[in-house]
Amino acid sequence: MTAERQLLVVRHAKSDQNAGVADHERPLNDRGRRDAPALGRWLTEHGLRPDLVLCSSAERARQTWELAAAELDDAPPVDVRDALYETSASGVLTQLREVDDHVRVVAVVGHEPTQSAVASALAGSADPRAEQALREGFTTSGVAVLELAGPWRELAPGSCRLTAFAAPRG
Repeated sequence: MTAERQLLVVRHAKSDQNAGVADHERPLNDRGRRDAPALGRWLTEHGLRPDLVLCSSAERARQTWELAAAELDDAPPVDVRDALYETSASGVLTQLREVDDHVRVVAVVGHEPTQSAVASALAGSADPRAEQALREGFTTSGVAVLELAGPWRELAPGSCRLTAFAAPRG
């Protein structure tokens, strides 16, 4: 497969389960605030700079991307979407299929169990190490890197190759 596009499926960093606020408003905890910048550094080290970020409107997802983006040389535009909060894998795919084809690298920042379902469904083939790491669990601050040979509208189960999975820690 010759990759025309890359999709970075990102799970938000560790959140504060005891914040005493509604789920949508839960912030990152101390560990999450350390790990999110490590995610940005990992992306930079691997030459993975998104052209566009689709981010859940949940506080923990927005904070994760803000801290990760601060580690990038040039932060990409961010499209915060309520539709990425409490959605299904098919809901994420619907939104990704609408991305303009001039965009080559997209990051989608969201939640479990949706993010692992998206990555698993799209991966028609995989680097064995990436596949094993993803199988062990899509942990907080995790990122699955998938390659797509065609346009975004052709995203479908099995249409991508999983090339990497990491859960950077701070």
